Amino acid sequence: MKTSDPNIKWIEEPQLGLAGRLYVPLFVQGLTTTFKHLKKSLVGDVVTVSYPEEEPKIGNPLIYRGVHRLNKDKEGRVKCVACFLCATACPAHCIDIVAAESPWSDRDKYPQSFAIDELRCIYCGMCEEACPVDAIELTSLYNLTGRSREEMVFDKEKLLSVYDETKDKEPMKSVQLEKAQEGAK
Repeated sequence: MKTSDPNIKWIEEPQLGLAGRLYVPLFVQGLTTTFKHLKKSLVGDVVTVSYPEEEPKIGNPLIYRGVHRLNKDKEGRVKCVACFLCATACPAHCIDIVAAESPWSDRDKYPQSFAIDELRCIYCGMCEEACPVDAIELTSLYNLTGRSREEMVFDKEKLLSVYDETKDKEPMKSVQLEKAQEGAK
């Protein structure tokens, strides 16, 4: 590329005025934001929640991405068919599945073991989107703690226990969709 090329358009650097050089407008804008938050906290519109004394309110738990769960079908069996689509779609590569031949006649495979490393997960929801049978979902549980790295690897039993814990409060999204479709008829 030559500097004499006619296709290149040279632009002059704009000259800053006194206000632009002193950063006064930006400083005033920052103070304005601070005073707005201060006013909200004085009036009673609390911005900060004192967790764990106060539980934060999740606006819509159906779109919140918290701890994973493995759903069960109507017969109480794991809904997963071990198709590996969730593990393939996961950008963090935190899902590990070992498939086995299914003992049930309605499917070919089921997960002999299913594990999610919750510390490695970025909670993007790609696993939930990729699943063709709605076997894996993200719940609104946010208080995820563990004393060791091993405790944060959720195996199939732990993921199914999250389902048992959340099934009444958060029904499966596919069930909610079916109810909405029946109500529209």
